[in-house]
Amino acid sequence: MPFIVDLTSGNVEKEHHPGEIGGSVLGLRLLAGRTPAGLDPYDPRTLLYVAAGALGGTAAPGLAKAVFLAKSPLTGVAGESHALGPFAAGLRGAGAKALAVTGRAARLSYLLVQGGEVSLHDASELRGLGTAATTDALRARHGEGAHVAAIGPAGENLVRFAGVVTDYAYAAGRYGLGAVFGAKNLKAVVCVGDAPAEVADPGAVAGLAAYYRDSLATNPLAALQAGLPGFAGWVGDPPAPGYAAVRNFSVAGAHGLRVPAAGDYDGRAVATTGACPGCPNDCLKVYAPPGLAERRTGGLGQEAFLSLGWNLGIDDLDAVLAANARCNDLGLDPVSLGGTLAFAMECAERGLLPGGPAFGDAAALTGLLDDVAARTGPLGDLLAEGSARAAAKLGPDAAPYAMTVKGAELPCFDPRVQPGIGLGYAIAPGGPRYDALEHDLDFDPVAGLAYSFGEARRIGAEPAPVAGLDAERGRRTARLLRLWSGLDALNLCVFASSPTRPLTLDHLSALATAVLGREFTVDDLLAAGQERLDAMRAYAVREGGGPDELPARMHEEPITAGPHEGAVLDRASFERARAAFYEELGWR
Repeated sequence: MPFIVDLTSGNVEKEHHPGEIGGSVLGLRLLAGRTPAGLDPYDPRTLLYVAAGALGGTAAPGLAKAVFLAKSPLTGVAGESHALGPFAAGLRGAGAKALAVTGRAARLSYLLVQGGEVSLHDASELRGLGTAATTDALRARHGEGAHVAAIGPAGENLVRFAGVVTDYAYAAGRYGLGAVFGAKNLKAVVCVGDAPAEVADPGAVAGLAAYYRDSLATNPLAALQAGLPGFAGWVGDPPAPGYAAVRNFSVAGAHGLRVPAAGDYDGRAVATTGACPGCPNDCLKVYAPPGLAERRTGGLGQEAFLSLGWNLGIDDLDAVLAANARCNDLGLDPVSLGGTLAFAMECAERGLLPGGPAFGDAAALTGLLDDVAARTGPLGDLLAEGSARAAAKLGPDAAPYAMTVKGAELPCFDPRVQPGIGLGYAIAPGGPRYDALEHDLDFDPVAGLAYSFGEARRIGAEPAPVAGLDAERGRRTARLLRLWSGLDALNLCVFASSPTRPLTLDHLSALATAVLGREFTVDDLLAAGQERLDAMRAYAVREGGGPDELPARMHEEPITAGPHEGAVLDRASFERARAAFYEELGWR
């Protein structure tokens, strides 16, 4: 039952969709049905969808996600990004499961959701503020318990990879949805109210929560997430060459960069518990260097250290943590920002961008972020377009160094070593995401997470050597993508769920059944995943979205050292695996 909000007229209506789960599948249906093909992402007629759905925001393990969805300014296809943290619960507490927003406000404004009503308010005095100051101002107006999803200067300035940041630290970063907010003159969505999300069987939910708490000590990934410095706090020995991007994926062997020690995080924790209501895992932690002017925005995702560190030739932890906090305050996606800066650095190194930034220059990082968010000067304005568009402006010699798929920058886990990840990057119809499916290394028969093999087999994903690239790899990858697409469709957290985390397939179906009050099976979960993928692909085809291809570097430049030496994605093998992937999902 979404609220349909027209920012141009100020009109608000409520639609009823009986039996609808109300997550991204409904959003995709509205996006396709209410907007004409070929619409510019910044056109006022575009649709912006924000939802907790029927499950998101429930006080239970794995149910803290909110989805943000619109036609992406970066890719031109459906851009879907998820925010963990308390915002989904705030949306439900304010009396809404979903908002579908069209039009453009006459002046900078925000939407207030309170008591099951939605209203539009002036936000002119918030122009230019970061997400933290915006949240402070709106909480001062509506109470400290208000939940806020806000954009910073990057969204106002239509940076194509601007994100939305919820409650200071929890970003929906990918695909430029903050720029869609900005194009609509929408600074924020504010939610006021604390009504709990309805649960049909509280006893069953409590039992699943108790099971999850007990699993934290026995599930290796859950334990890593719950502990310090946490899942995103890279520590210990450096990963083998080829595992992660180094200097725009250009260094395929030894690189000399270090991973922090656990003690390096001492004194940098801002908040390490309580991010997601009802979930005891505390995956999302907030870190920032001592003395940083704004530390509350340091919500640390797993990709931040790689995107803002190694991919830029930087291994200074404080520089990375400061850049991550600054990204969230400015409203920049660290992944696309890091990929775009890495592209510019390689172009500068090769003489294609005179005066451009240099790999390893940690001292220049903050200034680069500020210039991109404000579109300051020719370089800031160029990079605010993302690396694919920047490459087109620089000329054909620069194109090979834009590490993008469908116009979106690649996550920093290298697909040459994990070909299933590469297939997921290339074929996922919304663009490349590192959390679209579980990583190949986890299912290697020797080095993988053996406890997860049984769960993977239930969906037809048998363990296989990590380097194998054949038709079966394509089918296996499609099955894993379908499962995690189902999680996304229902706003279930991938960091709590099957096949590698505590919530097994049976737990997931039991959790959905307990919340909804009607039977929800594993088949229903997989069907929701297929429906979401089909809807995203249909929209991408309608909009003429980019090809399902990886950058040439992944096919032409093998890993040169370490246990994965020689790993590269053979083109013919990749094409056969891609064909099998399509066949598994019923795509032509």
